[in-house]
Amino acid sequence: MKKIITIIQLFLFATLFSPLSLSQSNILEGSSYQLSVGDRISVTVFGEEEMSLKETRLSDAGTISMPFIGEIKVRGLSVGRLQTFIEDKLRGDYLIEPVVTVRILEYRKFFVRGQVKKPGAFAFEPGLTLGKAVALAGGFTERAAKKTVTVIRENVQGEQNTLAFKLNERLQPGDIINIQESFF
Repeated sequence: MKKIITIIQLFLFATLFSPLSLSQSNILEGSSYQLSVGDRISVTVFGEEEMSLKETRLSDAGTISMPFIGEIKVRGLSVGRLQTFIEDKLRGDYLIEPVVTVRILEYRKFFVRGQVKKPGAFAFEPGLTLGKAVALAGGFTERAAKKTVTVIRENVQGEQNTLAFKLNERLQPGDIINIQESFF
């Protein structure tokens, strides 16, 4: 019973100190978020249904296949840059002034491993903090080193960086959370 109360308290603490506003769902779609393998997107070409993609997931190579354009390397591009790229490819040959909208339908999963009760892959939601992620994974085990949590995050070049994280810090899609075992 004490463990359940601790998990509930952890979840409530994380929720109170990192409220999710309605506008945050669009924050990751802004200029800073870079698309990567596993993201599911839609591409709408205004007035041209046959040129649009209702939904597609980035391939393991970080590409999508667009009608009339072919395969596009999308990994590392922001939503805005991808929109501009597609508009430029369609302009002239197919359309006079194309209007393209790219939406993120589902972010790539994040992973929790180590000393949590239910390690695994979880759906990412904007505004997710480390504390909420641990709660989704069932909370810390009794042997968890709660003060030495690390997150592995991939940079633009595809290199992995290991970062020390606190429970109130925000995660990104694709993050890998490591909860080490405490020896004392």
